[in-house]
Amino acid sequence: MAQPRIIIISPALANANNGNWQTARRWANMLHREFTTDIAQVWNGEPFDAMIALHARRSAESIARWSVAQGISSASRDSGSYARNLAVVLTGTDLYGDILTDSNAQASLAFAGHLVVLQDKGVLALAPEVRGKARVIFQSTTTRGRIRKTRRHLRAVMVGHLRDVKAPQTLFAVARILKNHPDILIDHVGEPLDAQLGRDAQATSALCPNYRWLGGLSREAARRHIQRAHVLINASRMEGGAHVVMEAVCSGTPVLASKIDGNIGMLGEGYAGYFDVDDAQGLATLLTSCRVSQLESVAAGPDVTSSETLLNTLSSQCDQRAELFSPQRERADVVRLVHDLLAG
Repeated sequence: MAQPRIIIISPALANANNGNWQTARRWANMLHREFTTDIAQVWNGEPFDAMIALHARRSAESIARWSVAQGISSASRDSGSYARNLAVVLTGTDLYGDILTDSNAQASLAFAGHLVVLQDKGVLALAPEVRGKARVIFQSTTTRGRIRKTRRHLRAVMVGHLRDVKAPQTLFAVARILKNHPDILIDHVGEPLDAQLGRDAQATSALCPNYRWLGGLSREAARRHIQRAHVLINASRMEGGAHVVMEAVCSGTPVLASKIDGNIGMLGEGYAGYFDVDDAQGLATLLTSCRVSQLESVAAGPDVTSSETLLNTLSSQCDQRAELFSPQRERADVVRLVHDLLAG
């Protein structure tokens, strides 16, 4: 018997190598044992048994065409009908931007039989009338062994292309605040998608000897930097469920994160490593507290308990979230989604 055919619509393909593509490729690999899976930027009308579309606005054309092919018109959509074999996966720009103002993104939510968000808080961003169609599927990454890290200094790393939504300006300000702290080192990984932010990174490097802008790196090289760092910084103003957060958690590197729903949904409500959005002083204070906790650990000796320092507290809290990001869990959730699409 032929395997069911699944089409994954991704706004970006392999040449972009961004989060949408990584999700599409990973899900296709997870589904290949039971289903025949194709990835495309646009649906061309070829017959498939179900569609998974990444991004409500950017994939809106394919979503609408698929729904019409399933007999769902705009009129029937307005009356509450939807395509039961269609899932729409919502990104951060969907949840915290487009679905509030963009009619095409809003139509995608109505057309879909299933909605997928990528962290615990995502469902709360949806309107009550579509919330019942939503489920959480945490993305996953491989686990890396913890490595021994020096206590001679604290090394922080921020990984993300230089664009406004990632708030690199917060990191530049932190580097200036801490420029006279040679024992707190800051590495910054990311392509200058905004040319002015690239110039700002260069200026910060020239002014602050403890800040290094490393530019764009391969995913493997970026993961090695995360694994070697004492903390990862995620200063974003908007996130749907950041890959770098789970990569840090699964590499034994605790996270200092802006207090936004996308980060809280990944790390939990009571996490001790949050700072307010754009609050450079708050982040600088967390970094200096982490450095103090390193020195406290050295002074206390090998018998210090896990609750006695900030870094150990953050590490313990991250360890408690790591199971959420396991490939086995994600695969089971994605396969269950497709079975639900086919049963529709």
